[in-house]
Amino acid sequence: MTYHSHFKIRLAKHALQQGKLIAYPTEAVYGLGCDPLNETAVFNLLKIKQRPVHKGLILIASDFSQLLPFINPSPEMLNRIIPSWPGPITWIVPAQSWVPGYLKGAHNTLAVRVSAHPLVQQLCANYGGAIVSTSANISQHPPARSALEVRKNLPSADIFILPGATAQHKQPTAIYNALNGRCLRIS
Repeated sequence: MTYHSHFKIRLAKHALQQGKLIAYPTEAVYGLGCDPLNETAVFNLLKIKQRPVHKGLILIASDFSQLLPFINPSPEMLNRIIPSWPGPITWIVPAQSWVPGYLKGAHNTLAVRVSAHPLVQQLCANYGGAIVSTSANISQHPPARSALEVRKNLPSADIFILPGATAQHKQPTAIYNALNGRCLRIS
């Protein structure tokens, strides 16, 4: 990691710790994220995106251990999930009972992913935990695929942007149900 990218990762970590929103490159698009346990930050993210809270959000991490406090997978589910990570696959997994409704939405489950994107890996490892991840755009609008598009799509939002390239996937990550292995969204 270069000094420049290490410095930017530290700034992003500081922004997360201060309850601010960050934008960062992921597998296909720029993500918009925050500390999942900072209710004010999550509601700020939902407001900026104009996303209803009942839809729920995704948590991304650099390794599975960062997600484990939030989810309650069976051994059978783990056999499905673990081989697919790190990578561009999001799994819907039963949530721990304490997980706030603003993360789960109207569900008893939580969407989670261990990303293979190098900047996401570095960000979550440096932060020491999972972060909220949703596309950096207003709901129902095209997602941002660059730092410049984040600024154009969300011009008035106070967002720290971690610059970098996406992994060039054409579509957002695939989503699977961990309970039965069914695909809910193809990438």
